[in-house]
Amino acid sequence: MRHCSVQVRGLLTRDELDRYNALMEVGSYLEDQQQYDLAYTVQKEIDILILPAIERLKEKSRARDRATAEYLESLDQDHDQ
Repeated sequence: MRHCSVQVRGLLTRDELDRYNALMEVGSYLEDQQQYDLAYTVQKEIDILILPAIERLKEKSRARDRATAEYLESLDQDHDQ
């Protein structure tokens, strides 16, 4: 089973995280039993589950980029005066 990044896991809601952990446990068990076709299905569910957290991470990055741009613009304005 492929884990998502720590950053994405940190942005999962409590319900999403609980479901993620349960699915990872099931998927790992299936892999141990060499039931790779079923583990693949579980991995797909995990991939869908983490999509909202990935979007939250992207939004945080965009917000940080906007804040940086505003800061650099304010420095430029201060320099012009």
